Amino acid sequence: MEIFVNIFAESWHVLVEAAPYVLFGFFVAGLLKGFVPDSFMARHLGGKSLGAVLKAAVMGVPLPLCSCGVLPAALGLRRQGASKGATTAFMISTPETGVDSMAVTYALIDPLMTVIRPVAATITAIFAGVLINAFPDDKAEAQPLAGLAGSSAGCTGCGCGGSCASAPPSTVSGRFMAGMRHAFGEMIEDIGRWLLVGVVVAGIISAAIPEDALDSYMGTGLFSYLVMLVVALPLYVCATASTPIAASLLLKGLSPGAALVFLLAGPATNGATVTVMLKTLGKRAAGLYVASIVACSLVLAWATDHLYAALGLDIRAVVSEVGELLPHWVGVVSALLTLALVARSFLPGHSHGHSHGDGRG
Repeated sequence: MEIFVNIFAESWHVLVEAAPYVLFGFFVAGLLKGFVPDSFMARHLGGKSLGAVLKAAVMGVPLPLCSCGVLPAALGLRRQGASKGATTAFMISTPETGVDSMAVTYALIDPLMTVIRPVAATITAIFAGVLINAFPDDKAEAQPLAGLAGSSAGCTGCGCGGSCASAPPSTVSGRFMAGMRHAFGEMIEDIGRWLLVGVVVAGIISAAIPEDALDSYMGTGLFSYLVMLVVALPLYVCATASTPIAASLLLKGLSPGAALVFLLAGPATNGATVTVMLKTLGKRAAGLYVASIVACSLVLAWATDHLYAALGLDIRAVVSEVGELLPHWVGVVSALLTLALVARSFLPGHSHGHSHGDGRG
């Protein structure tokens, strides 16, 4: 009984710390949805130029889509003329980070990791996009799945709602309200419950694993990076839900670099993503996609650990003090509001249809 009480207490502690930033992230995501047209991105991503890959990588960073939620959006871009490289760059940078996950990273980890995470996602996306454009596989020029790109068929529980949207309202207030409905309706329904799963997993790690356990058993350096790759590559976890898990692992002795491997590889790779890439972009592109994520994760993890060491930063000390960022009552109110919004998504009449897939975003 005591262990369950401890898990509940630790999970509540994580939720109170994260909830204000989760809500802020959803709010910004709603603004993006309401005021940035979907067609804007498609116009800038055609051709095999480096510029198209750069634009795709940068455009994907703030978007709050998860690993299978990004599929219909990316395939829509491919159908509208985006190159394989630009499509791949978008498919990597979008699920690895977003305004919502950056806000939670700031809340639960530290400001430096909040900057490193989108930078690392952008570097990985550009590297993969350039590599795929440099080594084209003309024999595997398969056509994108029209049904998945043009309908809500691919929107399976990962916050992708916007990729299947109808024409936006014409007024500013109408766009704002549509964006907020998307953020606090569809996105909460798609991401919120999995965020809570991540919070509970973080609570279990905090309550059940002794201090410094990972430091003792995994150590640091390449071995710890490889272990996190093995864990993260097949895992279905969205960027927001992966953050409290990474924060708890950091407190137990995981190095910042190994945590970054988990934060990059977990959201960007899973069976659904690789399968769709095989069908739409070909075997070579799918192989280069996974290889790029593995290679960049390892190199960036090494660089991150050395950066923290050079700056003399103890990430565990920072993570353990994040509760001081905001008054406690703000966190409690935000946590209760988050729970209420997630609970509402389970009620009849609040289903948006696209979230009844396997839910593994």
